Amino acid sequence: MGVTRKPAVSLAAVPGRRKTTIELAQRFEQEGFSGLYGPSLGDGLALAALLTDDFVLIDVLRGGEVPRADLIGSVGAGQLRFDEIEVVASRARRYGSTAIVTGETRMRGRFGDAGWSAHSRYVHVFIEQEGRWRLASAQGTQIAGD
Repeated sequence: MGVTRKPAVSLAAVPGRRKTTIELAQRFEQEGFSGLYGPSLGDGLALAALLTDDFVLIDVLRGGEVPRADLIGSVGAGQLRFDEIEVVASRARRYGSTAIVTGETRMRGRFGDAGWSAHSRYVHVFIEQEGRWRLASAQGTQIAGD
């Protein structure tokens, strides 16, 4: 699996905050994408540690809700695989102990025996819990025409 990263783009307009916001976005992307789809793809325990207890994913392909347990089970069993994720762009905004990361990706993978691909925009909502960032919600929306 490969994850291609391009520099995060900051929306921070305050001088001196741009670098901090870029670093925050990059860290979230590392935790989010690597934690969800990283080298230990079948490691449901690593995924469980990243996600909040009430995490919900809005599926990029069907728009349905995927609860935390279902995502962890699919990844842990190897049923859901991400073969490639290219992060085209990302940006982070932080509000105290909450951060919102938006971006664009090109992904491909497999669900069971069926291959899939998506060019999408996404929103990840992270919250800081017990001194670490955890993913509370994620939503992907396909970009029309791809």
